[in-house]
Amino acid sequence: MLKLEPRPQLSRFWSYGSPILALLITVLIGVVMFEALGKDPLRGLQVFFWEPIKSPYALGELMVKATPLLIIALGLAVCFRSNVWNIGAEGQFVFGAICAGGVALMADKSTGGWIVVIILLAGVLGGMVWAGIVALLRERFNANEILVSLMLVYVATLLLSYMVYGPWKDPQGYNFPQTKTFESITQIPRLFKGSRVSIGLVLALLGVGALWVFLFRTRAGFAQQVGGLAPAAARYAGFSARRAIWVALLTSGGAAGLAGALEVAGPIGQLNPYVPAGYGFAAIIVAFVGRLHPIGMIFSAILMSMFYIGGELAQSRLGLPKSLTGVFQGLLLFTLLACDTLIVYRIRRKAQPRPQLSGATSLQASTPLTAQQTPLATPHGSEG
Repeated sequence: MLKLEPRPQLSRFWSYGSPILALLITVLIGVVMFEALGKDPLRGLQVFFWEPIKSPYALGELMVKATPLLIIALGLAVCFRSNVWNIGAEGQFVFGAICAGGVALMADKSTGGWIVVIILLAGVLGGMVWAGIVALLRERFNANEILVSLMLVYVATLLLSYMVYGPWKDPQGYNFPQTKTFESITQIPRLFKGSRVSIGLVLALLGVGALWVFLFRTRAGFAQQVGGLAPAAARYAGFSARRAIWVALLTSGGAAGLAGALEVAGPIGQLNPYVPAGYGFAAIIVAFVGRLHPIGMIFSAILMSMFYIGGELAQSRLGLPKSLTGVFQGLLLFTLLACDTLIVYRIRRKAQPRPQLSGATSLQASTPLTAQQTPLATPHGSEG
């Protein structure tokens, strides 16, 4: 019989090496999976891990995918470090995109470049409003933020569908459920000519620096983390649990909303039913693979964007379903959880206990009974 036994001391090496080991195990499982599907494993790995970085253009597309993942993960890291489980960043992403798209639709030929700032602010505020619903219900009614935030994802998605199928539908769009293409003035400025990489990458890197300073160099960041690790100690120190919930969720929602605004006013250029790309859910994996550390999440966001691009290439070049992206994401998450479990616990074999007879029973079993020594004739309390 096997059991998990807590380790007396955690390994510092494996605390950082666990994500790398999880990635290697994911790759090995991927090799077996490609072989089972009748595809060349080396070709499959090449599509996922080499094609996204083989040229400057491919690197640019990699950064386009990594930008929203990193921005959302930065906000989620604040939540998770505060022990606030925001699982609905996808809904905040979508609602931020709706708000940003609504502002972009108001632009015309005479609108100035300042509209880009308003679009981004609208996205941030939209995400904060959607996350604020979760914070309000958690604080006032002690509602579970996991369930509330997750259910609001579907509400935001249905609201997007209503808008693109109804009031905001492009009358000249050949009956496709989409808004008109946004004016060129609303497009997020790009960093390089001939590339789709926008200033969103700069904002993401600035967010990395800002989060590092907030978490590790400010009293407010310390209070957030203490509240997550030891709520009783936080109360004793005078840190507000109510404030921690609002800061965590509003920060997370604002970051997701910003990512949504950058996406619809950048690569997509309009609102359509395909805005929900799963970035909000994938960013949860990015945050944990990156160990909830701003620097670590840069590398995990790049890795996750490789899975996205690799899944698209596997569909077009290998004839595999695009859902393979989700398979690799899930494998990485589960292998990471397994590796992290073995960091905290070790597996021990527990011997099966042998059934033992009581002292009186064993004595009676080993000594023949006479007529005078039968249990019925034994005075009460005289055993032994």
